[in-house]
Amino acid sequence: MLQIAIRPVKSGDVEIVYRVLGEGTPVVLLHPFPANHEFWLPVAQALATRYRVVLPDLRGHGESGLGDGPATMEKHAGDVARVMDDADLGRTPLVGVSIGGYVLFELWRRHRGRVTALGFCNTKAPADSAEARAGRLQAAADVLERGTEPFFESMIPRLLGKTTRETRPDLVEGALRMMRKMSPEDVAQVQRGMAERPDSVETLKAINVPTLVVTGDEDILTGLNEAELMRQHIPGSQLRVIPKAGHYSPWEQPEEAGRVLRQFLERL
Repeated sequence: MLQIAIRPVKSGDVEIVYRVLGEGTPVVLLHPFPANHEFWLPVAQALATRYRVVLPDLRGHGESGLGDGPATMEKHAGDVARVMDDADLGRTPLVGVSIGGYVLFELWRRHRGRVTALGFCNTKAPADSAEARAGRLQAAADVLERGTEPFFESMIPRLLGKTTRETRPDLVEGALRMMRKMSPEDVAQVQRGMAERPDSVETLKAINVPTLVVTGDEDILTGLNEAELMRQHIPGSQLRVIPKAGHYSPWEQPEEAGRVLRQFLERL
């Protein structure tokens, strides 16, 4: 087990906590909602033999603070840039899953000079539809009224693929353990921030760094259609599908996800 350094940094109205492991070329890995840096640890341990892996807890997740109001993509992107400054990272590859991908779109719009390559895992470029936005806002209201546990339990069949749910109860319980670090207010304000996020389809066309798009073959939330849309719009991008994996593909199949990611990074 490689040693993991834990570092807090002030970003705007919150303290963001991030981890660093390994030595070498840096790479930043952003986790999905409602998880935290632990999501990436199995992959990070494998990458850290060659790379310096930086794992932030996004605002409102894990050990990072929430701050006032919705956790918007603008705030998240500012937090990631602040972590990069604190970790003394210049230009670096960044990889994000789900909300981590939404953050990368915003980071590209605001800080593209910091980015050498992008990895979009189990995410999508379009903004929420009116129906999806209403669903997020309703979920935010519900967790404040009823607590987080019903919400987390309802998310498991959407986040984890059928194979994982049927054969890996340890990964199901591990996902719930990560989720339970979020308070009702955390969940509500992160959902509100995602509901506000801008459409990023036009942004795709402006991405001119090496880009990897990854999805799971059992991902019912974004899946192959959204991944293919990104591949078609980002010049020169490559698409990889992880078998027997849902929306949390790097958590569900860390060996395959790590192999795909390392292959991509080694070609930069």
